[in-house]
Amino acid sequence: MALRTEFAAALSQAATERGLDPEEILKIIQDAIKAAYRKDFGGTVEDLEVELDPETGEARVLREGEDITPPGFGRIGAQTAKQVLLQRIREAEKGAILSEFERRVGSVINGMIQRFEGPNIVVNLGKAEGMMPSQEQTPGENYRLNQRLRFYIVGIKESARGQDIIVSRAHKGLVEGLFKVEVPEIGSGIVEIKAISREAGTRTKVAVASKQAGVDPVGSCVGQKGVRVQAVIAELGTEKVDIIQWSEDPKKFIAAALSPAKVDNVETDQKEKTAHVEVPEDQLSLAIGKEGQNVRLAAKLSGWRIDIKGAENVLAREPEEENPEETKEESVAEKKATKKTTRKKTKKEETKIEGKKKSKKKVPGKLKIDEK
Repeated sequence: MALRTEFAAALSQAATERGLDPEEILKIIQDAIKAAYRKDFGGTVEDLEVELDPETGEARVLREGEDITPPGFGRIGAQTAKQVLLQRIREAEKGAILSEFERRVGSVINGMIQRFEGPNIVVNLGKAEGMMPSQEQTPGENYRLNQRLRFYIVGIKESARGQDIIVSRAHKGLVEGLFKVEVPEIGSGIVEIKAISREAGTRTKVAVASKQAGVDPVGSCVGQKGVRVQAVIAELGTEKVDIIQWSEDPKKFIAAALSPAKVDNVETDQKEKTAHVEVPEDQLSLAIGKEGQNVRLAAKLSGWRIDIKGAENVLAREPEEENPEETKEESVAEKKATKKTTRKKTKKEETKIEGKKKSKKKVPGKLKIDEK
């Protein structure tokens, strides 16, 4: 009875620690015994059958129903069986972890920067390691070893070394996941995120709507004194977040999407899926945004092509940014040229003065000779 309890307890403990089913571990043990028998006594694994008692742990090797278990086989094949067992358990454990992360694709998880592999970053996710490729990294964000951040699980991808868990800091799903954590109304379903447009590292626009009367969706996301949205921004770094109330009326929604600019009028062309927008002259630059970013994000958020009246003139007036390095080099070159010119002038002046002095000395001598 003691032996049975000891084996059953060990089996249950192994299954719990590894996150596996006890039946799966029994199958692994059977395969390990087959491999050990084949190594020591030959034959093919397909011809062998192993009977394993889950209570006592007693094992028998059978071929075509005949018991061929060698005397003392347990001691002889123990080492081989152990190696196969550990390998198979590790493989099964990895499979169970990958299955768990497959169910969590599309969610946000805490992680820590573990190491750098070329342009890619390996992230410690607790039970497993995640891979953050360069295209999933936020531009301008500086990563350092042992830095703790939140990541968005993109999916499982096949690679040369097996299956990798791909995580991201640039995906718009990260913003959605952070709002779900920080805003209870979104987590409970009272407030819904309708759309997100994001340019990672610079700006994000989020359209929200309320499913319950009397609940302000924008106010719920902002929080008292902006505490909720500030928590999201703190995780994203220096990225700006605009929260916009979603509307079924495309005119109202497009006007709101262009915030913080004020819009005078919106005319929509359903056939071309184009919105013609008029804004005050002093709001043109704000509506367009730096390098057209505001109107670009508004178009992604609404799904409409947005044409702002007078935008061409504003873009044409935008001065080209000077390269500060080139300006510095030019100023240094000008200073050097000025110094050289000054030195040349000084040398010429000194030469003239010396020449005058010499001529003054020579003239009296000549006069004396003439006088004699």
